[in-house]
Amino acid sequence: MKRFRFKSMLLVMAALMVVIAGCGGNGNDAGSSAATGGTNTRSDNSASASSGKKPIHLTWWHSMSGANEKAINELVSDFNASQSDIEVEAVFQGSYDESLNKLKASMGSNSGPDLIQVYEIGSKFMIDSKAITPVQKFIDEDGYDLSQLEPNIIRYYTIGGQLNAMPFNTSNPILYYNKDAFKAAGLDPENPPKTFEEFEAAATALSKKGQPGAAIAVYAWLVEQWFASQNADYVNNGNGREADATESLLASEAGVNILEWWKRMVDNGVVANLGRKTDDTDAAFAAGQVAMTLNSTAALRNIVGAVGDKFEVGTAFLPRPASAKEGGVIVGGASLYIMNNKSEEEQKAAWEFIKYVTSPAAQAKWSVNTGYFPITKAAYDEQVLKDNMAKYPQFQTAVDQLHASTESTATSGALMGVFPEARQFVEGAIEEVLNGQKPPKQALEDAAKQITEKIKQYNATVQK
Repeated sequence: MKRFRFKSMLLVMAALMVVIAGCGGNGNDAGSSAATGGTNTRSDNSASASSGKKPIHLTWWHSMSGANEKAINELVSDFNASQSDIEVEAVFQGSYDESLNKLKASMGSNSGPDLIQVYEIGSKFMIDSKAITPVQKFIDEDGYDLSQLEPNIIRYYTIGGQLNAMPFNTSNPILYYNKDAFKAAGLDPENPPKTFEEFEAAATALSKKGQPGAAIAVYAWLVEQWFASQNADYVNNGNGREADATESLLASEAGVNILEWWKRMVDNGVVANLGRKTDDTDAAFAAGQVAMTLNSTAALRNIVGAVGDKFEVGTAFLPRPASAKEGGVIVGGASLYIMNNKSEEEQKAAWEFIKYVTSPAAQAKWSVNTGYFPITKAAYDEQVLKDNMAKYPQFQTAVDQLHASTESTATSGALMGVFPEARQFVEGAIEEVLNGQKPPKQALEDAAKQITEKIKQYNATVQK
């Protein structure tokens, strides 16, 4: 067993103040909002009131803003209206990083939430904090059937032989392309690029009058995905899943493949470097300024809506090197953790709420309202989701890509307690390469050394 030393960890993890979101920290995920404040969603629970029984009150911290916060509030209102024993209050806590820092500040007191939404790269920290009750405890006690959930999503959050958190909002990265521009360039709009090499050729064909054919955001999440697409681990010790990671593998052949390809396309003027925000590459794509871009599936509805009737939007799997014979994608997004400083009654109530939001009907409604895909297989049988899939056929790409992923440590996702900081180092390395400051191998080696040192510092705060 490990005992987590909070004061040491809080010092090491101070850099989590940097705003990054997991599936999306570059504007592709609603959890990346930097706004503060919140909307509380409560019900009168008149049935409980009339019976004289006071419902169990739960506070749920989340990081969904805009339309996604509205969807959260609808889920909570529906749950509160469905029964009279539990009352959930949803409270927006800002970005994933802001929410996690607020949680850290509350540790050691009773001021924190009963339930919290944490982005996928916060998984290692949440486990090491010893502040959670793994949902596996309730799964076992309840005889909950995990086979009803998507196995490739469950794999990410199954650590140390148990499911520690329940997946909630899930996405993966896909290629978005302009079918009309493909036709105009003599490319087959029904045969989008599948490999790095095909993407580069298409970007070249789509470029005209000095205008690049594609744009890729400086986004470390994509690098993580391209490692998985090559079935390459991002950190050692089985991607941190067989034992605690001690070293970054960023400078491996997989990493060099990515940055050499990326740098060549930028140098040749066929791929635009618009910075770190996927919002900017999305805007360029929607305006018809570029004909291809890469982003999360969670951005699909916004992209299709922004394009309107200007052109037809196509979607495809994330391109990978032709030499990569197996691999896949890593799920992005966030999951739900039950805090262990609450009473057993409150923890069980939190589990009841989790079961509700993972039900087929709730997951179908959540998917339709947000663009995240369901974690529950039976949600696809719900008519509301069938109608939505008919309206947005591009969404099927995300589902197919998830199912096509190889099961491995690479596609299960890396685990390290300093993941948010690591993303900053990786994005800095990408910029150094694209700006001509360092060659790919050197930039990756330098970033890997920084990440490895941070991992070492973090691991020293977790005592066996």
